[in-house]
Formats: sequence, C-alpha cells, structure tokens
Amino acid sequence: MKKGKYRDELIRSVLGATSTSPLGIRLARVCVEANLPAAYVAQVFGVSRMALHLWFRGGNIRPAKVDKISVFTQLIQEDLRNGRLPVSTLEAARAYLQEMTDAPIKQVSQKKAD
Repeated sequence: MKKGKYRDELIRSVLGATSTSPLGIRLARVCVEANLPAAYVAQVFGVSRMALHLWFRGGNIRPAKVDKISVFTQLIQEDLRNGRLPVSTLEAARAYLQEMTDAPIKQVSQKKAD
C-alpha cells in the first residue's frame, strides 16, 4: 500500500482527510496523492522534514505559514483533478515544485526523499 516513499501508517491516517481536517493533514493527503516527497515539500515551506511530518500528523503550524500551505494544497488538488499529478519520479516531483514555486529545490537521494 506504499505510495511513493510515504509509510503505510501515514497513508492510512490521511486517507480520510476532509475539508474540515486540520490543514497539515490535508497537506499530507495531497502530497501522498500527488506523490510529492516530504524532503521537497519541506523545502517549499522552508522547514525541516521533521517539522513537515509533525504538520502531517496534525501538529501546530505557525500562522505565518498557514496561507501559503492553504494555497499550495488547493493548487495540488487542482493539478490532481486536471491530471497533471501524480508525478512518477523524484526528478518529476522536483521539476514540478520548482516550476510551481519559481524557486530552486535541492535534489535529494531516493533514500532521503521520505
């Protein structure tokens, strides 16, 4: 049941996420569905993978990040609906996020992508 590099536990916990779920859990769901690695998504928000995974589990998100995460989540959902996502490789994920954010995303190895 593994989707990309996400663990089964996380996948199961976010499958039921709805529009009323905490923002971090909604973010996790779209990242899993789009196959966007945590290491790259963390770079988008300027946080560590550990911080991102805390958000994914419903942890506190600083108010300064909320709007950016909300817009990011909406854009990912739109690209999932339009068939632009999910990506199939790490390089495709990196290219997608670089294009979306107009910012460089450091390449990571397959092992560090989670």
